[in-house]
Amino acid sequence: MQLKQDKSDLQQEHLAVLSERYLQRTQRSKQYAQQYRPILADKSSIGFSFSKEIKEICYPVVIERSNGSRLWDLDGNEYIDILMGLGINLFGHNPPFIQQAIIEQLEKGFQIGPQNQLAGEVAQLISELTGMERVTFSNTGTEAIMTAIRIARTATNRNKIVIFTNSYHGHSDQTLMRATLTEYAKKAVNRIIERKNWLKSLTRPLQSTLNANLNPRAVPAALGIPAHLAQDVLVLEYDNAQSLNIIHQHRNEIAAVLVEPVQSRCPELQPTEFLQKIREMTQKCGIVLIFDEMVTGFRIHSGGAQAWFKIQADLVTYSKIVGGGLPMSIIAGQSQYMDRIDGGLWNFGDQSVPQVQTTFFAGTFCKHPLSLATAKAVLQHIKEQGVTLYEQLNQRTAQLVKALNHHMEQDNIPIQFTHFGSFFAVAASRSEVSPMALTLLSYHLLNRGIHLRIGDKGGFLSTAHSQEDIEYIIQSFRDSAQELQTAGIIR
Repeated sequence: MQLKQDKSDLQQEHLAVLSERYLQRTQRSKQYAQQYRPILADKSSIGFSFSKEIKEICYPVVIERSNGSRLWDLDGNEYIDILMGLGINLFGHNPPFIQQAIIEQLEKGFQIGPQNQLAGEVAQLISELTGMERVTFSNTGTEAIMTAIRIARTATNRNKIVIFTNSYHGHSDQTLMRATLTEYAKKAVNRIIERKNWLKSLTRPLQSTLNANLNPRAVPAALGIPAHLAQDVLVLEYDNAQSLNIIHQHRNEIAAVLVEPVQSRCPELQPTEFLQKIREMTQKCGIVLIFDEMVTGFRIHSGGAQAWFKIQADLVTYSKIVGGGLPMSIIAGQSQYMDRIDGGLWNFGDQSVPQVQTTFFAGTFCKHPLSLATAKAVLQHIKEQGVTLYEQLNQRTAQLVKALNHHMEQDNIPIQFTHFGSFFAVAASRSEVSPMALTLLSYHLLNRGIHLRIGDKGGFLSTAHSQEDIEYIIQSFRDSAQELQTAGIIR
């Protein structure tokens, strides 16, 4: 992540001024980072990646308290938060109805080990809102995905799974896989073709060749992941007809197709027709379709992406919003798959017994009383608010993105934004801006009191954000982009 090596004096001056503003504004956060770096191994302390050019400001602001749409850091700076707990806080920070649920449960205690009286009620609410027949609880998104894959492999007696480029399914070894160089080369050429219309006729033969040679072979995406695990993973391109052909070719080996219906890394891609075709193919081939709804679940619609796209998956995983800010994840699905957790339905007083073989599933904190209490409060609130909650929040986000795009176009800044519901981000496929420029954009926003992770391309709106907040967010993005344009960092 670098600026051009021949960067101008103007760019150097801009970087120096930006850094000094951030350093002066967040002195205690920097002191915190330096104090605990020797003992705290923390990836978030350097943002998305370390850069020598901005080494002195490679640290996040340290937050002391939060309420509604606001955060306050150690230096007393106030921020409008658009990170929103990485999408967790649909209702803002510390909403009263969640706070009350925690207080009431604390008075009862939080017993770990015995069955929790809230588990059945929360499972019933999830089933009612999502249409899934059975539900179980876990702690993190990674754990939920691991469990869903294990269920699929148990039910199908197959090993391979399919994931797609730009998807993220947690940090387990089996999903931290990336496409081979062939796939990346193809995507790079396609992006050039999309942006430069005059190249289309010249590059069509190369594009056809790359599409024909789509390589599904996966390789580990990080150090420490055994190479042999990649043998059971196919990494395909999302919204590409050739991917459907590859799934069909390997249909007798594939246990599950794992999908982020709208990818958090590429939200401009919302392929309804492709998802429908995946659903048709997986049903015909006896492949389990898993929707990873960590981000879309309970954000786009009370029924998540399933309801939005009118597609029912076999298994669905949820996290973030449903826990109300406390650790919780959900594995939900059709009975024929979820029965692999406990053997299926049986009754007292007759000869019935569990009907199917089970796989292993466990976790000490999987039904933590505090998490279940907040989940109940969140789900009841969603149920009471109904579609109005989502219609209003989605509409306000659409207006925000429309305004941002209008200003970027008006100012001749090559950045475009997209959104899916109340999640918005820079549309990478429609923007011509470097990773470093986006990183510096986030520092500008932090200096203006807009909180997001360093290097993030967007954020989330909550019901706690006011119209004044939204107007300030728009103006801050515009002013920040203009400064970078004046310095020649965005052209």
